[in-house]
Amino acid sequence: MDVKEAVLAGLKELIVPELQVMKQAQAELKTTLGLTNKRLDDINSHLIDQSRRIDETNKRIDSIHADLITRIDKVNADLVTRIDKVNADLIARIDKVNTDLVTRIDKVNMDLIMRNDETNRGLARLYEVIVRREEHQFLAERVARLEQSLEELKRRQAA
Repeated sequence: MDVKEAVLAGLKELIVPELQVMKQAQAELKTTLGLTNKRLDDINSHLIDQSRRIDETNKRIDSIHADLITRIDKVNADLVTRIDKVNADLIARIDKVNTDLVTRIDKVNMDLIMRNDETNRGLARLYEVIVRREEHQFLAERVARLEQSLEELKRRQAA
């Protein structure tokens, strides 16, 4: 048994310290693994919390987006209504001004036509007067010539 005990004692001397080192390394690995798992759990919890916050933020963004679209659509509708009213008002004003201007232009046109007709009548009378004056002068010259001819005939008859 001595050999057996010697082999066992030799093996124990070689293997037992190695086993102790391995047990210690395993214990350290378990501790490190436990700490790593704890850290991973903490990170996982943190990521879950961040994901929840992101989801809440996205919901708020979607809500604000929907609210802004609604408000923009309302403002757009209000502006379109106001623009249509202003457009209708301006068209009515332009039509009124246009009608007033056409009326005034027609009045001025009629006044000018009447003045032109009056001027034409005056010119026609002036022409008649000028023609009569020329005829009068022509007749006066003719009467003078006839009187001369008559005087001449009277002289011839008397002589």
